[in-house]
Amino acid sequence: SDRLIKNLTLNQPIPKGIWQSGIVNAQNVKTQGQIQLRLDAEKQVLATDQQGKQSKKWEPLKGQAVVQPGDMLRYTLSGENKSDRLIKNLTLNQPIPKGMMYVLKSTNVTNNAKITYSIDSGRSFVENPTIKVTLPNGKVETKPAPATAYTHIRLLIPSVAAKTTVKATYQTQVR
Repeated sequence: SDRLIKNLTLNQPIPKGIWQSGIVNAQNVKTQGQIQLRLDAEKQVLATDQQGKQSKKWEPLKGQAVVQPGDMLRYTLSGENKSDRLIKNLTLNQPIPKGMMYVLKSTNVTNNAKITYSIDSGRSFVENPTIKVTLPNGKVETKPAPATAYTHIRLLIPSVAAKTTVKATYQTQVR
């Protein structure tokens, strides 16, 4: 159902090699309200103009599309508040699809959302994930987590006004 609101959790697994867009079902409905969620994917392609100049552009992936290792995908997550009232503290958890790697610092979101990330399959979220690395001399150092470690993105949106849509985009690369 489309009803939900506080602490909405969105999970949209996408099979490797096939990218479908459409309405996403929400989970963890705790309060009445109406948010309609949609996830769309685009693939970055090289386009050549009439003068032979190449540029990168985004093409929507529709139906069944095959992607290759190295391909860049951009996801757009839209949450439309279809209700007549303000929705507070909307939380969206978006897993990085299997076979994909998150592109660091590629998340953009409206509505002053706080963006956090998980490197432990969604058990914990922080703004800047780190890992501990043991150096050859035995000393343990904390370093920024590599892109390959990221498993989930969490967006905490303070408020979504009635009859408005919040949008977030992020990029992944096919491994």
